[in-house]
Amino acid sequence: MNGEEETAFEIGVVVPKSCSGNGDYYNDCIGLLVNEFRKAGLIVDTVVGLQNEFIRLGAPLKTLGQAAAELQLKKRTRIGVDLQFHWDEVEAYERQPDGSLFSWSERYCCYRHIIYGIVNTSTSTVILTSDGNKVNWEPGEPLLRKLESVGIVKEVFPVHDEKKRKQLLRSWALNWWDFTAQPIDDICNYYGTKIASYFAFLGMYTRWMLFPAAFGLTVQLVDFGSLQLFALSAFFIGIISWSVLFFQFWKRKNSALLVRWQMNYPAGADNGSRFSEGEWYHFHNPVELMKKQGADKPDKPREKEAFQREEWLGHFMRFRNDAMIILSIICLQLPFELAFAHVYEVLRSDISKFCLIAVYLFTIQYFNKIGGKISVKLVKYENNKNIERKADSWVYKVFGLYFMQSYIGIFYHALLHRNIMTLRQVLIQRLIISEVLENMLENSLPYLKYSIKKYRAVGNKRKRDKGTSSEKTQYMSRVEKEYLKPDYSASIGEELEDGLFDDFLELALQFGMIMMFACAFPLGFAFATLNNITEIRTDALKLLAMLRRPIPRPDATIGAWLNIFQFLIVMSICTNCILLVCLYDHEGKWKISPGLAAILIMEHVLLLIKFVFSRIVPEEPAWIRANRMKNATHVHDMCSRQLLRSISGERIHPELKKDE
Repeated sequence: MNGEEETAFEIGVVVPKSCSGNGDYYNDCIGLLVNEFRKAGLIVDTVVGLQNEFIRLGAPLKTLGQAAAELQLKKRTRIGVDLQFHWDEVEAYERQPDGSLFSWSERYCCYRHIIYGIVNTSTSTVILTSDGNKVNWEPGEPLLRKLESVGIVKEVFPVHDEKKRKQLLRSWALNWWDFTAQPIDDICNYYGTKIASYFAFLGMYTRWMLFPAAFGLTVQLVDFGSLQLFALSAFFIGIISWSVLFFQFWKRKNSALLVRWQMNYPAGADNGSRFSEGEWYHFHNPVELMKKQGADKPDKPREKEAFQREEWLGHFMRFRNDAMIILSIICLQLPFELAFAHVYEVLRSDISKFCLIAVYLFTIQYFNKIGGKISVKLVKYENNKNIERKADSWVYKVFGLYFMQSYIGIFYHALLHRNIMTLRQVLIQRLIISEVLENMLENSLPYLKYSIKKYRAVGNKRKRDKGTSSEKTQYMSRVEKEYLKPDYSASIGEELEDGLFDDFLELALQFGMIMMFACAFPLGFAFATLNNITEIRTDALKLLAMLRRPIPRPDATIGAWLNIFQFLIVMSICTNCILLVCLYDHEGKWKISPGLAAILIMEHVLLLIKFVFSRIVPEEPAWIRANRMKNATHVHDMCSRQLLRSISGERIHPELKKDE
C-alpha cells in the first residue's frame, strides 16, 4: 500500500449532556455505546457542549475496508473493471483522484454499516440505564436504533473535516481570480458525486453563457435600423443552436466525469440503473450468471407475468399521478395566476400593486408547499426502483407548479397585451430584483437560523448556571456549532430531495426566462452570466461555512433537470417565434405575409436543427466507448472460462445445487 491515510472525524452522534457535567458515561448506555464504537474499530472522541454531548467518530482505512467488504461494494480495479471489494486484495483497486481509497459516499455507507451494525449478540436482554431510566436491549437488536427510538441518541450527522474544508475555502469559495474555475475532483471527494455534478454543470453553463451574453449585448445596444428584425432572427437562431450544442457537450463531459469518478453506469442509461440490459454480465460472477439464465428459462411463465404486471402497473401509476398534477395545475393554479396578472395590469396605484404582490407571494408559497407534499404522497405509490428515480418523479411534478407560477404572468403580458416594453420591464424585475433577493435570502437565512439557535443555547446555559458558584466560561465547540447549523435541504419536499432542488430550480427558471423571451430582451443573457459567476462562489460559501455537511448522494448526473432544460429549449422555439410575429405584425392583423411565413418556417427549421444536432454530436466520447468495450471483453473472457468450469462440474456452487 502507499501508506495509511490520515484519519479524520467525519460522523457526529448527539447524546444528552451528563448530569455531572464531566462526561462520565461508562456505567450506563452512553458509555456502552462509546465502548462498542471502539470495539468496532472506530476512533472515538467525546466533546461536552453547552446543551448536549457529542461523540465524534473516525475510522482507520482497515476498518472502512472491512466494512466495504461486508457490504460487497463494487470498486474500480486497475484494469478498469468494477469488481466486488476484498480487503486482502486492496492493491488491485484504483484510488480516488486525491489518492484516497474510498470516496465520501462509500465512506458514509461504511460508517452507517459499522455504527448501525452493533447488535446485542447475547441470548438475553441487556438492561441499560440512562439518568435513572432503564432501557431493554433485546437480543439481535441494533444498539444505535434502540437509543434513537427512546430519544437518548438525538441525531447522527456528518461533520466537516476542518483541514479539507479550509483547503476548499481557499481554492474554491474565496478564489475569484478565475471566474468559473472550480476544483471539481476535490468537491466530489468531499461532498459526493451529486453535488459535484451540479457545480460541474454550473461552471460549464456559465462559461458557455459568455457567447450568448456578448451576442445579446450587441443586439441590444447596436441600432440595426431596418435590419433589426433580421438581427433578432439571427440572434434567435444562434441561441437555439448554442443551447442544443451545450447540452450535447454537457452529456459528453458528464460521461467523462462518470469515468473519472469511477461510476459504473454508461451514458444514456436511466439515472437509477447501474447497468444497461446488455452489459449486466460484465460485473456478475458466473454463479449469478447461471442463476440469471435459469430465471430467464421459459418454464417460469408465472414469474414473467408477475414482472410484466408490476412493470405496467408502475407505468399506469406514474401516468395517473402525472395526469392528476397536470389537471390540478390547469384547473386550480392557472386561473389563480391569470387572475393575479389581470388585476396587476388593471391596478394603477403602486401601493395597491405592492400589497397585491405581498399577498400573491404569501399565497403562492403556501400553494407550492401543499403541492410538494401532495406530490411526495403520489410518488410513494409509484413503482420507482430507487430514491433517485423517486426524486426525479417528484421534481417533474413540482417543477410544473413553479413553471406556471413563474411564466404565466409573462405570457399574459406577451400574448394578450402584446406590449413589448411592459414585457421587458417584467423580465428586468424577474431577472435582476428577484435573483438578487433570492441570493440574499439564500445566504442570509441559514446564518440567521444558526444565530438564533446559538443565542438560545447560550441563553439556556446562562439560566442553568445562574446562582451557581462556578464562574468558568464554556465556549461552544466546533462540532456543536455544526450541529446548530441548518441542513442542506429543499424548501419543500425534504423527504425526497436536498438543497440541490432549489439550486437547480433557480437555474432552470433563469434558463427558461432568458431563452423563452430572448427576442424581447437579449440583454438578459448578460445579467444571467453575471449572476451565475456570483452563484458559483456564494453556493460554495453557503455549503462550506453556513450549512452542515450534506449526506452524500451517489448519483452522478443532473437527473430529471436535463429533460426539463430540453423541454425549455422546445418551448423557447415556440415562444420566440410568436414574439417575432408580434414584433413584425405592427398592425395586429396577423396576416401571413412573406415575413410572417418566414418566421413560421423558421420554427420548423429550428426544431429540425435541434433534432439533427442531438444526433450529430455523440453523447459519449469515443475513447470512453473503446475503453468500456475493451474492459468488457476482457472481463467477459474471464467470466466465460470460470462459467465453463462451473458448468462442467469442477466447482458447482451449493446454491445452484439447491436450485436444481
